[in-house]
Amino acid sequence: MLAGVDEAGRGCWAGPVVAAAVVLPDGWAPDGLDDSKKLSPARREALYVEIRAHSLAWKACAVSAAEIDRTDILRATLQAMARSVNSLGITPGLVLVDGTQLPPLQFPAEALVRGDGTSAAVAAASIIAKVLRDRVMVAWDRRLPGYGFASHKGYGAAAHKAALDRLGPCPLHRLSFEPLASRDQGRLF
Repeated sequence: MLAGVDEAGRGCWAGPVVAAAVVLPDGWAPDGLDDSKKLSPARREALYVEIRAHSLAWKACAVSAAEIDRTDILRATLQAMARSVNSLGITPGLVLVDGTQLPPLQFPAEALVRGDGTSAAVAAASIIAKVLRDRVMVAWDRRLPGYGFASHKGYGAAAHKAALDRLGPCPLHRLSFEPLASRDQGRLF
């Protein structure tokens, strides 16, 4: 069994990093499966439903902005990936991980650069991670109005910078990331 692993939200200023692991049936892939960044939100949502319905196993795990600040984004991403794979409930024969770094796993694993564009299982994981992370950010938008999380999902958009200038950071922000790290140096002293 092959498990694909990918993450969403690594470069954001706010919110968790979310990683997903997916095991697809051998030879099965839904029509239009691709890297989540190449798909419209509506297409991602449709594929998300189809992947969940047909996958042999899937799991997604998140690491919070606070934990990202305590460690770093690479460690947090690898931790979310490892948790996802270890929570699958099945033993994969091989784990394909999008990127160049491997999380600490007890299973055979390979890093696959641009894996979300070449492996169906990694592309499926990319979609699961992206859809779930986007849903988290939309939910936070309702709890923390004014930041625009529903539209920019925590990424470094002009509207996000304007909200930071107006409101300052909230608990969802990654204070170790620029432009927040420069503006929040007083917290270190």
